[in-house]
Amino acid sequence: MLSPKKRQELIVRHRKERDKRICDRIKAVLAYDDGYSYSEIARILLLDDETIRRHIADYLKDNKLSTASGGSDAKLSDKETHELKGHLQEVTYLYVKDICHYVWQIYGVRYSISGMTKWLHTYNFCYKKPHAVPAKADKIKQGQFIRHYNRLKKKSGEKEPIYFADSVHPQHQTQLTYGWALKGECKEIPTTAYQKRLNFIGGICLNGHRFTYQQAGSVNASAICDFLWKLRKTNPGKFNVHVIWDNARYHRNAEVKIFARELGIKLHYLPPYSPNLNPAERVWKLMHESVRYNRYYGKFSEFTEATLGFFKGIGRKKCILRERITDNFQILNSPLFAS
Repeated sequence: MLSPKKRQELIVRHRKERDKRICDRIKAVLAYDDGYSYSEIARILLLDDETIRRHIADYLKDNKLSTASGGSDAKLSDKETHELKGHLQEVTYLYVKDICHYVWQIYGVRYSISGMTKWLHTYNFCYKKPHAVPAKADKIKQGQFIRHYNRLKKKSGEKEPIYFADSVHPQHQTQLTYGWALKGECKEIPTTAYQKRLNFIGGICLNGHRFTYQQAGSVNASAICDFLWKLRKTNPGKFNVHVIWDNARYHRNAEVKIFARELGIKLHYLPPYSPNLNPAERVWKLMHESVRYNRYYGKFSEFTEATLGFFKGIGRKKCILRERITDNFQILNSPLFAS
């Protein structure tokens, strides 16, 4: 623990210091003394956990606040720098020390952790979570679908509704996520050990953001036919209803296709591994945000009631639906997919 005199000296130095890197070190030490964890300090200062851990260790061991490092002055050549940048774009390292080891093994150049961290910042690398992309996402097929959808939308006009449909299986389990809490407080939220789940099939028409859903014991061909029947009932008339969904086996079931044809429902299929092209997925995200995120339900019946309440009241959320659920599609492409 810092003595009151030490704390005051650090605070005074922070006020006078012009080097922002030293200011960050001082703030890290003071925050750690206040009981903040390394990860909490890292989020506040927009640094990584390892850097915070090193800054605090340097100060506690040697009272070090300066940014001078004992690392090698050796530099990578332009060719080596280009190669390393390409390597780091392909391989995501968790720790800077592993990058230092790689550089030493491949190029025979030693970097300290602080020196390599500075190199990374110089070349516009930062510590962040990668964005998940389906491994087999094909941008060419996604582009073809978007063109097909735009032609369908133009041809159908106002007369033939187009529904994006999907199924969802929310579990009776608290889903923890980021949220606002008091500084220095470790906020605890109870969770359940149950794994019971609900099953819903739903579809949204972006023209008016009309949503139709059907609860099911399990999602199979029979349940899909029940959903299509309900969808047709909510859209009575002598016109086609279009349904766009993924390639799940029950969506391609022969019985389902025949039943849809009898109802005047035309089925369209998304490219494989393209959840980004189905706005129904965003409805499920809204449901999880409203029902599951950082929320505890002691009884499965309470969880069921909350989930059904979301779907029953979704018609009152038109502003949110228009804002968050659109057909302004983003094409994804897996770096593993050769196209």
